[in-house]
Amino acid sequence: MTTEITIRPARVDDVADIARLHRAIWCETYRDLAPADVYRALDEDFRRVRWADLLANPRKDQHVLLAVQDGRLVGIGAIAAPSEPAFGHRCEIKSLYIDASVKRQGLGRRLMHELALEVASMGYSAVGLGVVVGNEPAIAFYRALGGRPVGRYTDPGPIWRSDNLVFAWDDLSLLT
Repeated sequence: MTTEITIRPARVDDVADIARLHRAIWCETYRDLAPADVYRALDEDFRRVRWADLLANPRKDQHVLLAVQDGRLVGIGAIAAPSEPAFGHRCEIKSLYIDASVKRQGLGRRLMHELALEVASMGYSAVGLGVVVGNEPAIAFYRALGGRPVGRYTDPGPIWRSDNLVFAWDDLSLLT
C-alpha cells in the first residue's frame, strides 16, 4: 500500500536528508554524463554545506519544497530568480529531484505544479529550467509537461561546466 506524499517547505533541520537524497539522485542521473572527478568532489558533505547555506540564509526570491512520505524525503524542488541570461524574464527552477522509489507515480508533475504556484506568488508569469544535454529522461519529462526548449547555456557550476538546454513554460497554467 502506497502512503500519501506531503509537500512542504524545507527547513534548516532538513539539510542532512536533502544532501543525502540530492547526492544519490544526482549520481544516478549523471553517471554517464559527468566526469568521475566530479563525482568525488560533489559528495554528500559538499552538498550539505551548500544546502545549509541556502536554507540558513534564505533570499526572498527563493523557495525550496520537499516531498515527504512516511517521514522520508522523496523529492526536492527549488526555485529562485534566474541565474543565467538564457532564462530571460522567467523564474528558474534550480532543482527537481525525485527518488527512484516513487518515480512514475505523478510526484514530479505534482512538485512542478507546487513550484509553479510559488513562481506565481513571486510575481513571475513564466518559469524555466536548465537540463544537462544528454539527460534524455528529464528532457522527455519536461516535454510531456508542455515545456519547450528556448535556449542553451553553459552552467559554470562549482566544478563541472555542463552544457544545458533551457526548457520554459511561458504559460504557468500548463503546470497549475
